[in-house]
Amino acid sequence: MNVDPAELKKFSELAHRWWDPNSEFKPLHDINPIRLEWIERHTRLQGKRVLDVGCGGGLLSEGMATFGAKVTGIDLAEKTLAVAKLHLLESGQAVDYQLISVEAMALQVPASFDVVTCLEMLEHVPNPASVIQACTNLVKPGGQVFFSTLNRNPKAWLFAVLGAEYALKLLPRGTHDYNHFIKPAELATYCRRAGLTVTEVVGLNYNPFTRRCSLTSDTQVNYLLRAQRND
Repeated sequence: MNVDPAELKKFSELAHRWWDPNSEFKPLHDINPIRLEWIERHTRLQGKRVLDVGCGGGLLSEGMATFGAKVTGIDLAEKTLAVAKLHLLESGQAVDYQLISVEAMALQVPASFDVVTCLEMLEHVPNPASVIQACTNLVKPGGQVFFSTLNRNPKAWLFAVLGAEYALKLLPRGTHDYNHFIKPAELATYCRRAGLTVTEVVGLNYNPFTRRCSLTSDTQVNYLLRAQRND
């Protein structure tokens, strides 16, 4: 299975903190609105069947549900999924959470979704190309796939590892492994090999002091990629 047990353990131990906006997941809470706006702008989520790969505690999944999407969220961290399901009782949203790998789901229900999202997940798996291929297989021809991850260069190491984990302590130490960061050109190559056409690559700027974020042309640290499945 395309999973790192240490990564599952790490996020499972923090599962109960997922919906606390001042916890280790504070940056996710801060950037989630702009991620949602970006996805909504390009897809119009109302009535769409959407798959959120690596959904964690459901922050993005629930957000897309508020736009009227029919959302399925999948993850391999059982404790985190339990938190996601529990939060639905508070929010009143409807999300179908499942404990399954994206590769297994691609075999079960190929070409079933209008939109597939996979955000902040690729840098945590041993084989990101496998995830990308499965995402491609799950989206309908002509459908869109959205990825986000971290670039691999000295600036990304300085900001995302040294700055965020050690200096500012925004994230627990060991959250990210720099060797698993992915350059935009590499991600684009994975997409093309999987049968996707890359339509946009945009940077995400996050200021931890003001807790403000914006889309930018600078992709040196955090970036988002949008692609469409070839007909």
